[in-house]
Amino acid sequence: MIKQLQTKLDSISGETTGRLYSDFDLNPITPELQSNTLKSAAVLVPLILRDDGWQVLLTLRSPEMPTHGGQVSFPGGRQQESDLNLCHTALRECEEETGILQTQVEVLGKFETYQTVTDFEITPFVGVVEGEVCLRADPREVTQIFEVPFTYVTELKNFRHESRHWKGQERFFYAIPWRNHYIWGATAGMLRALALRLAKGI
Repeated sequence: MIKQLQTKLDSISGETTGRLYSDFDLNPITPELQSNTLKSAAVLVPLILRDDGWQVLLTLRSPEMPTHGGQVSFPGGRQQESDLNLCHTALRECEEETGILQTQVEVLGKFETYQTVTDFEITPFVGVVEGEVCLRADPREVTQIFEVPFTYVTELKNFRHESRHWKGQERFFYAIPWRNHYIWGATAGMLRALALRLAKGI
């Protein structure tokens, strides 16, 4: 599975397909939601091999976070000036939020960027976590760390079309609930982009 996945990801230094995904894919872009200044960010899609197969590690953000509080997300965050590149951003943030050491992650590659309505342009990287995993949630940012089967979040039929009202408008988004966790918005959008890439080889 890992070798097949790696062949369908962009190399870390290479260009992507040029396809972009965003919170606006299912919604018209209105002037009040548009931004000419996007903040660069990166996330890691951590893969961990368990007895029952490959798992994707996700976090539940603290409700106190200024953006996307209380939502399910990948480990990650905004790029800092001290970061060497966006891959370094993803690895650094993952270590800070979950305790997974940067040296434990073999980065397989990246896939299409995702733009959020909160003006972030997120580059997602996929990495395999090696060795003994000692998870430690950063209490300032993360209230829970959990895992979802990789086969579940890369199966297109598991994604739903849902909506809710936000700023006086009905906003549509993708969701892929798992047990008692509601995975939606940007995280579900990026998972769906990965699922499409695996399904079509784009």
